[in-house]
Amino acid sequence: MKTTIKIFSVIAAITASLISTGIHAQKLQYFRPYDQTGVNIFEPSKEDTVGFDGLKVKIGGNFALQYQMIRHSNNPIPSDPATTLVDIGDGFNLATANMNLDVQLEDGVRLNLTSYLSSRHHEETWVKGGYIQFDKLAFLKSDAINSIMEYVTLKIGHMEINYGDSHFRRTDNGNALYNPFVGNLIMDAFTTEIGAEVYANYNGFLGMIAASGGEIKGDITNPGDRKPSYYGKIGYDKQITDAVRVRLTGSFYSTESSNSNTLYGGDRAGSRYYMVLTNVPDIDAPHTSGRWNPGFRDKVTTFVINPFIKLRGLELFGNIESAKGRSATETAERTVNQYGFDTAYRFLPREQLFVGARYDVVSGDLSATVPDASINRLQIGGGWFVTRNLLVKAEYVDQRYVDFPDASIFHEGEFHGAIVEAVIGF
Repeated sequence: MKTTIKIFSVIAAITASLISTGIHAQKLQYFRPYDQTGVNIFEPSKEDTVGFDGLKVKIGGNFALQYQMIRHSNNPIPSDPATTLVDIGDGFNLATANMNLDVQLEDGVRLNLTSYLSSRHHEETWVKGGYIQFDKLAFLKSDAINSIMEYVTLKIGHMEINYGDSHFRRTDNGNALYNPFVGNLIMDAFTTEIGAEVYANYNGFLGMIAASGGEIKGDITNPGDRKPSYYGKIGYDKQITDAVRVRLTGSFYSTESSNSNTLYGGDRAGSRYYMVLTNVPDIDAPHTSGRWNPGFRDKVTTFVINPFIKLRGLELFGNIESAKGRSATETAERTVNQYGFDTAYRFLPREQLFVGARYDVVSGDLSATVPDASINRLQIGGGWFVTRNLLVKAEYVDQRYVDFPDASIFHEGEFHGAIVEAVIGF
């Protein structure tokens, strides 16, 4: 109840601010909107379409609520309570919310700060991260630098790292408008790290190289065990005709040593499939139920290829990924692969309605105690953009765990059912 009151209080405060100051009308440079117009935007364009006429502040928000109707089962060991699943039924999940503060500081200089007002893992308000983005460096008063910055973007902060393209189409706590489905990928490559990214764009070709601290938070202890992470992306993204868009990118991420790398476990907000395949009656234990983290906390090297094609209303997206690494207690490295493919078809004026399907499979040595196993998931769903800021979507999900050992809670595990979600973004 306290969380609900807090969320509605924040909504009321934001609404009053929007009405009194007109913040909702602010247009920022090189910016991805939080409403429907932000769908299928990956890295923001370098097109200079918004003029600068002084400092601008935009306060935005994302809110999401689901009604879950999912059942789960496994083959437990009768004498081992750790393999016995908690009983779950139909009901509402915890409402989640984000607050977004975006500021146009100077011409081509933009600041972002995102906070989670309420999330599955933390019911209290806390900061996700933020960054400063430079698309122009006019304050240096150099014609040569101005020419370079027509093609270059600099991004610095404690921020969501740009590894792969799936993070542009995933649900981020209350921000669920970009995702045509309710759940994210099984092996969810998403984390926030402290670092810097340098982008280059020219006639559809794009490249990015970056370095970060390799961990979800800053730390200066155990320096001998910590090395920086390096990641990058190269690709092509072009609107070939009015009806055809083609994008293909390849990305890598690598760190040789870390105290606690979280590339596949950095989503502190939580999964959309509440309490599936768990034995604890607590939405926060674990908050990532339904996903799989291979546990590469010490060393990890990953590669992912992401094709995206849009033919009028038809979208095709793929995630072909291979990750190799180890935990702090392992001496040998393991390899885990993920293959995810989805399609969505958007129709009616403004692409108000859409239907879609996704198949995702993760396989390999999933952990030190789960060798040569796999997890597969089928998602079928659709949605309706009632307005550009309001989305209602529904999904049927079927997920199965294959070749897990007898002593695991995931032995012959599966969950399936429907989930309905209402989303607001502005």
